[in-house]
Amino acid sequence: MPSLRSALLAAACAAVPLLAQPGGAAAQETLRIGMESGPTSLDPHFASLITNIAFSRHVFQPLVQQDHRQVLRPAIATAWRAVDDLTWEFTLDPQARFHDGSPVTAEDVAFTLARAGDVPNSPSSFRVYTRPITAVEAVDATTLRIRTSVPTPLLPNYLSLVMIVSKRHGEGAATADYNSGKAMIGTGPYRHISWQPGSPVVMERHEGFHGPKPDFARVEFRPMANAGARTAALEAGDVDLIEIIPPEQFRKFATHARFSVAESPSNRLMFLTLDSDRENSPHVHARDGGPIANPLRDARVRRALSMAINRPALVERILQGQGTPAGDLGPEGYFGTSPDLKPQPYDLDGAKRLLAEAGYPQGFAVQVNGPNDRFVNDEQVVQAIAQMWTRLGLAATVETRPRGVWLAEAAQLKYSVNLAGFSPNPEVLGMLETQIHSWNPTLGLGTANRGRFSNTDIDGLIQKARQTMGNAEREALTQQATRAALRDQTALIPLYFQVNTWAMKRGLSYEARTDEMTLAMSVRRTP
Repeated sequence: MPSLRSALLAAACAAVPLLAQPGGAAAQETLRIGMESGPTSLDPHFASLITNIAFSRHVFQPLVQQDHRQVLRPAIATAWRAVDDLTWEFTLDPQARFHDGSPVTAEDVAFTLARAGDVPNSPSSFRVYTRPITAVEAVDATTLRIRTSVPTPLLPNYLSLVMIVSKRHGEGAATADYNSGKAMIGTGPYRHISWQPGSPVVMERHEGFHGPKPDFARVEFRPMANAGARTAALEAGDVDLIEIIPPEQFRKFATHARFSVAESPSNRLMFLTLDSDRENSPHVHARDGGPIANPLRDARVRRALSMAINRPALVERILQGQGTPAGDLGPEGYFGTSPDLKPQPYDLDGAKRLLAEAGYPQGFAVQVNGPNDRFVNDEQVVQAIAQMWTRLGLAATVETRPRGVWLAEAAQLKYSVNLAGFSPNPEVLGMLETQIHSWNPTLGLGTANRGRFSNTDIDGLIQKARQTMGNAEREALTQQATRAALRDQTALIPLYFQVNTWAMKRGLSYEARTDEMTLAMSVRRTP
């Protein structure tokens, strides 16, 4: 139940919706954002999902944060450095305060890093980021050192995704206490007001925030899964900004006098996972429907499937240009990408020859799975790929699911071929660790490897790279592992990188982000 203070504030905002601005312009004090989805939980450590992390960043902060191009910037920590191969040192901002006025201490950081990887029932644990940490030590009031069991060059990047919580309010608190708002005491620019699953997330500006002040005193994130509903709400003036614009609508907003748009290349790779592990795969059969030994275990078959996909056509026809064909695990210029890894050229005849060489001249039957409400035009992409494979000679069918069902079934390995998306963070190594390395819960590697691809040589390269502190050597190892995974083995099939899009009413601007996050702090008023 909202507090009396919250209720009075809501009433005040409703009674005085406009504030005078310089130049005589009026500014709406509540920012209303139409979101594709709300959080699955307010617990900042419940699920390592980009949407959840984005919501958490309003109320909480990490030690260091990623800017709109995913460059590390100060947050709770003003500086950080590697003392030696097993020790990182962070300098805390003495002005950083939790919403109750208490300073951030090494105890809060230690409590957070112990909690983040150990939240019960987490569907996507933060343990992959905190696993190497063995100790958090206070050097003095504003300096702490984090020790790791192995060299961990990407530790600051990992910790940019882990929100720091108050030990005082978090000790003994369960996920339900965060969802209710009881434990929602962070250091971020906004304070929690209210949320129920399926309902808007409501926040108000924290006036004691130690960083830049957001333009808006109050923000409402309204979940609108249907893209048409989001665009209609913006046109009707029911919301002020929306994310993930359908390609055909983006052009309309971009040329309309009442609206403005923002876009950014995304680091999210859209790709196909292939069941290259099981002898019998659930959705692969002989053309007559009978059983068949899983052809996806053969690298030649996987490569033939990749060659039969016309990536430029997917981008131009299905995404209407809002994408870039992919041949690597990260977009051009990303640390660890290889200039020689270009998108696989479309070669249907070559794919047919390769498929015949592998022993499948007549093809086989396969079902292509994917979501129908998670990515831009995802269902149409799945259908287009099935059509392309039909030309290859396969009996290809399609089945898509709403995101919740799709996520659960993919995690349960119910698919043979699945459309997926993932963002490396912030090096290509992040993709290798989660998507390519053999599934290894002990090491926390291969955690999202839904095809269960496995190659011991590639695993060795990945493990060596993730413990190499020198940038040049780590990049070379990353490139070597990626070439082996994609060029030699076709561990997965890269398709394209998305373009992130936002639309808003005239008078607002948005700092477009490569990581897809929609942040109220990135919305500014314009003349």
